[in-house]
Amino acid sequence: MQLDGMIFDLDGTLTDTFGVCFIAFREALRPFTGRSFTDEEIVARFGPSEEGMLQRWVPDRWEECLRLYLTAYEREHRRIGRTFPGVETALGLLRTFGIRLGVVTGKGPQSAAISVAQLGLAPYFDCIETGSPEGTVKVRCIERVLARWGVAPDRTAYLGDVVSDIEASRAVGAIPLAAAWDERSDGNALRSRNPLAVFDTVSQFIDWIGETVEPRAPASQGPDATAFSKPEPAQGRPWN
Repeated sequence: MQLDGMIFDLDGTLTDTFGVCFIAFREALRPFTGRSFTDEEIVARFGPSEEGMLQRWVPDRWEECLRLYLTAYEREHRRIGRTFPGVETALGLLRTFGIRLGVVTGKGPQSAAISVAQLGLAPYFDCIETGSPEGTVKVRCIERVLARWGVAPDRTAYLGDVVSDIEASRAVGAIPLAAAWDERSDGNALRSRNPLAVFDTVSQFIDWIGETVEPRAPASQGPDATAFSKPEPAQGRPWN
């Protein structure tokens, strides 16, 4: 397979950070709501960035709540945040093959920056698009990455951990790939949408890269002050 670029989701795909999000949301919301929200209640609000979620939860004091959230997020991220084992190997292999790498995440810019910095992921990516307070904007963000790179959608893959990631990839004509290695992933739901491949482990993804992706001339990538873009307003193998 000839690829010019690969784009990744963050939480549940590159990073094992859902637990960090849940703790931070509970801690930030408790002073304003008087209750502790379950993981499921928090997941049900996913779509907008954290800024948008908190604007809906506590509209009059969301900025104060966001400060509490980011403080807790950074602290808990240092304590339990991590990349999934093998992720750096996969990213390094893709870079060796000359594939350009980017991130499109629904996270807000501040929490995404914390994750990328603390986990040392910045050197792998030259383009990072974050979410919007208004709602899901992954289609538009993927399009922005493709435009920035100047590459064709059908020579770019997007790897995410939920069905909506597959749908966003298809909407722009990119190649949909699915990561089912997080404990919260629903592998059956992902397979029901027929992405090109579903990976139950990072090792399967690494094997797929080595067996399927054709190396190209190395691309120049690395940490870049412009890597983070401003939020956009809304609108038959073992790995198969």
